[in-house]
Amino acid sequence: MRVSLSWLQDLVEVNEPADQLGERLSMAGFEVEEMEDLSLLAQGVVVGEVVACDRHPNADKLSVCKVDVGNGQTLQIVCGARNVRAGIHVPVAMVGAVLPAVDLTIKAGELRGERSEGMICSLSELGQTSDVDGIAILEDLLDEVPSPGESVAESLGLNDSVLELAITANRPDGLSMTGIAREVAALTGAPLSLPQTTTPSDPQSLASDQDSSTAMQAGGLYGLTEVKGIDGRSRSPRWLQQRLMRAGVNPVNAVVDITNLVMLEQGQPLHAFDADALESICGTAIKAEDFGLRQARDHESFTGLDGRDIELDPRVQVVTCRDRAVAVAGVMGSAESGVTVNTRRIWLESALFSPSSVRNSSRATGQRTDASTRYEKGLPRQITLPAAGRALTLLGEMLDAEIGTTWVCAAEQEADPVVILRRSALHRLLGPLESTNGDGQHEPLDDAQVEACLTALGCDLSSDAEGWSVIVPPSRRMDLLREVDLIEEVARLVGFDRFQSHLPEPLEPGQLTLTQQAERRLRQRLTASGLQEISTLSLTGANESEPSRIAISNPLLAETSHLRTALWQEHLQVCQRNLQASQPGCWVFEIGHVFSSDGAGIDQEARLSGVICGERRLSKWQSSGKTHQLDYYEARGVITTVLDAFGIEAQDRRLSDDVRLHPGRAASVVVEGRPLGCFGQLHPSLCASHQLPADTYLFDLQLARLLEAATRSNRWSPQFKTYSTLPFSERDLAMVVPKSLAAGELLQAIRKAGKPLLESVELIDRFEGGQLGSDQCSQAFRLRYRGKDSTLTDEMIQPVHDKVRKALVKQFQVELRS
Repeated sequence: MRVSLSWLQDLVEVNEPADQLGERLSMAGFEVEEMEDLSLLAQGVVVGEVVACDRHPNADKLSVCKVDVGNGQTLQIVCGARNVRAGIHVPVAMVGAVLPAVDLTIKAGELRGERSEGMICSLSELGQTSDVDGIAILEDLLDEVPSPGESVAESLGLNDSVLELAITANRPDGLSMTGIAREVAALTGAPLSLPQTTTPSDPQSLASDQDSSTAMQAGGLYGLTEVKGIDGRSRSPRWLQQRLMRAGVNPVNAVVDITNLVMLEQGQPLHAFDADALESICGTAIKAEDFGLRQARDHESFTGLDGRDIELDPRVQVVTCRDRAVAVAGVMGSAESGVTVNTRRIWLESALFSPSSVRNSSRATGQRTDASTRYEKGLPRQITLPAAGRALTLLGEMLDAEIGTTWVCAAEQEADPVVILRRSALHRLLGPLESTNGDGQHEPLDDAQVEACLTALGCDLSSDAEGWSVIVPPSRRMDLLREVDLIEEVARLVGFDRFQSHLPEPLEPGQLTLTQQAERRLRQRLTASGLQEISTLSLTGANESEPSRIAISNPLLAETSHLRTALWQEHLQVCQRNLQASQPGCWVFEIGHVFSSDGAGIDQEARLSGVICGERRLSKWQSSGKTHQLDYYEARGVITTVLDAFGIEAQDRRLSDDVRLHPGRAASVVVEGRPLGCFGQLHPSLCASHQLPADTYLFDLQLARLLEAATRSNRWSPQFKTYSTLPFSERDLAMVVPKSLAAGELLQAIRKAGKPLLESVELIDRFEGGQLGSDQCSQAFRLRYRGKDSTLTDEMIQPVHDKVRKALVKQFQVELRS
């Protein structure tokens, strides 16, 4: 929102410089993004009178002018404008002046042999809009021309500053000059002098068709007024054009400028339809009841005021005249019904549309306008008709227009809402104030200060023993809805910096839970193993091959319209982008949430997922600079190293039905007898579609179950074990087993049967081929035995070793080779 300080001073008494006012507004929640001093546009530019104008002796299109710039000083200036002549007053940029609008510094010089000691300026060179091709003639712009030598800035309204304010979504009143004026008055206590607004007299009921009436009442209110005696060629006054330009709106014609002025002043968008143009389009005389409101039809064509052709769909709400779309409701009117130089009659629309319908229409058409910005945030119904009355008054005063009847279709108005503000809640949330004496003491916020703040906002108060009953003014009913909103307003107006810290008692030190500690340690272990942590968006686009993705109700973009159901898709794209950027590898992991729905609700689950692709970063020293691709067991060892750091023993079970993974090189990771997730080599089809090497590995684990296992007391708390001084004894055990039998199952059976003497067991050899069958392999294990209180003898070891052999034969029908 661009706020002109001179316009603001007409609405509220402002006695502060622009920078101090900007600081005050920023502290109150209206952040000043930029401050523009318009006087710099005309610094060094004075009023000059052209006392003589002769043709340049060496150039047909140039004139040599004698210009009186006051104080008895007459300058010779060479000018190329066609409209320069003797006897006129013009803006003159003196030598040394800087014109920021055209990035020009004025210097003395010669043009075709004639001396030039300045420049006669056009309005565009002073940063102003103009439809005149040539220099600015002050007699055409001003009722009273200042004397030569006076600064031109004040005469052209350039003695002004413009504040660019960032308006938050909860403060739609900040999108109007009257809203900012009320805010300044509440902050400073200055009196207001707002323009008078009156509701159009004797409004009639608008009897449109049933569907249109229902849609109009759903928005809140729809009003139309017929205005005659308009001259579309009329230009608005200079002061009005200046206010629009300060606000960043280009002047068009008197009618459109008045509707834009009221929108900026009151915050209520208005729209003018050319009545004659509508009758030409529809082929018949138009009455108020011919206007309607409906959803657009599929592929319905529409041409906006900006000249862009749009194909509408049912998401868009349109204003119709005899069922023909003449405006996108709350967004933009049509080119064929807009005000032109031929306009003689208009229908003035002042309406409310629901924020959701305007938001949908704006997004569907790709149009975001000043009107849609205001409608999307919500507008109070109480300003709609008074804003129309303000515009009708200006039309009558400036254009001598004939104001006709106003027709209104409105829903039943609700009673003024009452918000209860409890004194106890206010003091509990805000705490004490710093003492004004500067002695470091605290003082409570008294009732008089609270009432002064709320009264300054325009609230009506009635007090009782527990607090106040508050009726919020219409301009603030979109954001002051709850008790806590009123408390925030009190704190904002008193000053957040004046409240002291109000900490709970007793204060107790905080600490991370075991789960939080384990998650941090997990990230550290993964990073230490060579993986880089990444973070991807939880929002993604629709995917026909994955209909389970959950659509969100109000997406900003089609690419972020659904909740993700997995992490690995984005990880593959990350790897693809890195390899395409000539990176030798991409080892990444992410801890994030995925979403699923069972129809009754949405479930959120934390996952640990990642991809190991290509070479590990900075690891070529291990292979003498040669490329080394990880095989399945090396990649799986990375995850094993991480789990071992938590004392978690995982078992792999063959996995062949996961479409993401190679059917022969994938495993389900089992911890404590329950599936934790999966690990495996990426399926060849996915490698091909993402242009990844064949040796790409993916893991996807349940984070909650992993942290649960890691934080069990027997693993999390370090336990001291005495280092044994007794020697160990090792025995090797080889057997022929089916290829489908996993070594993990054999290891688990050996550990169980070898208790209590068996200290450890590991797989040392696996062999296929030779004299073995095509579906068989040989696996060899090394078993280490150690006694707790004495050195083991063969007689003590052999019974346990035999027990292990028998258990394997009984459970798996293995063929022992040793």
